[in-house]
Amino acid sequence: MSLVKVKRAKMYALLVVPGFLALMMFWERQDPPEAHLKSARAALDSAAAKGALRYAEEGYREAERTMKNGWMEMAHQKGRVAIFRDYKVADSLLSVAVSKANSAGQQAFGKKRDLETQALSEIANLRSELSNWREALDGSLMNFRAENYWSTAELGLQVSDRLIREGEYLAAMEAIADSKDSLRQLSHLLAEYSNDEARQLSHWRTWVQETVAWSRSTGGYAVIVDKSAHKAYLIKGGKQFHQYECEVGYNSARQKAFAGDGATPEGKYHVVNAHNGSKYYRALMLDYPNAADRRRFQENKSKGIISRHARIGKYIEIHGGGGRNEDWTDGCVALTNQEMDHLMRYATAGTPVTIVRRTDNWP
Repeated sequence: MSLVKVKRAKMYALLVVPGFLALMMFWERQDPPEAHLKSARAALDSAAAKGALRYAEEGYREAERTMKNGWMEMAHQKGRVAIFRDYKVADSLLSVAVSKANSAGQQAFGKKRDLETQALSEIANLRSELSNWREALDGSLMNFRAENYWSTAELGLQVSDRLIREGEYLAAMEAIADSKDSLRQLSHLLAEYSNDEARQLSHWRTWVQETVAWSRSTGGYAVIVDKSAHKAYLIKGGKQFHQYECEVGYNSARQKAFAGDGATPEGKYHVVNAHNGSKYYRALMLDYPNAADRRRFQENKSKGIISRHARIGKYIEIHGGGGRNEDWTDGCVALTNQEMDHLMRYATAGTPVTIVRRTDNWP
C-alpha cells in the first residue's frame, strides 16, 4: 500500500469512527418506553375498576385512544433502523394516557359517590312515602288497583335497595323512579276515587236520612252500615240504640257489580229471613239484589263494564264470625258472634238495613 493510501485510511478512521461511536451512544439511549406502556395499561385498568366505563366513559375512551396511539408510535419506531429510532413522541403519548386515565378514574369515583348519596336520599324518601301510603290504605276500604300500585312500588323499593348494595346506583335510581311513578298512579287513582265518593255522597246521605226518618216516624228498629267506618248502627225511634264493629267484603271500595267481586253492596235493603243455621253462626238475610241492583247490573252489562257472562249474585247477609280486624267476606257484613246475638234480639224479618260506603251525618 502506498504511503498516500495509508494516510487517507488513517484520516478516514479518525473521522468516521468517532461519529459511529457517537451514533452508537445515541442509539443505546433510545430504549422503547415499555414501562410507560405498562403504566398506561395499569392506569386504564384502575379507572375501569372505579367505574370509568360507566360514569366517565368519554374520558376513559380518550385515555384508551391516547394509549393506543402511543403504542402504535412505539411499534413504528421499533420498525426503523436502530440509529434512527426516536421514542419521544410515544413516551409523551403514553404519559398523557396515564394522566387521562387517572383523571377518568377520579371523575368516576366522584360521580359514583354523588350518585350513592342521591340514591340513598331518594330511597329514604321512597320508603317514607310507601309507609305513609300503607297507613292510608290500611285505614280505608280494600281497593285492588290501589293495592297493586302500592305492591309494585314496594317491590321497586326492594330492587333499588339491592342495587344500591351492589353499587349499581344508576340502575337503582331508575328503579326508584319507577316506584315513584307507581305511587303517582296510586295518588291519581285515589283522587278519582275521592271524586267519585263526593259525587255519590249525596245519595248515601239521602238513604241514611230516609232510614232515620222512617225509624223516627214508626219508632221501629233499623240498621245502618258504614263500610268505611266499619260500623253497624242499630237505631230505634230515629236515634242510635247500639253500635257494632263490623267487617265487610274484601273488595268493598266500590259498589257491588257482580257475583264474586268481593264487594259489599250499597243500597237500601230489608231483612227477609233471620236464621240460626248460617255458615257463620247466625245471620240476617237481605233482599239483595233489589230492583235498583238489577237495573244497575243490566246497564253495566249493556255498556260492557262487566262481562256478559257475569251473574248478579245473591245471599248477602249480616252474619257472625267477625272480629278478624280485616275485610274478608265475599260481600256480607260480619259481626262477632256475641254482637250477632245482641243484634238479633231486635232485628227481624222486615227490618230496614241501609248500607253506604261512607256517611258524613250519622250518627
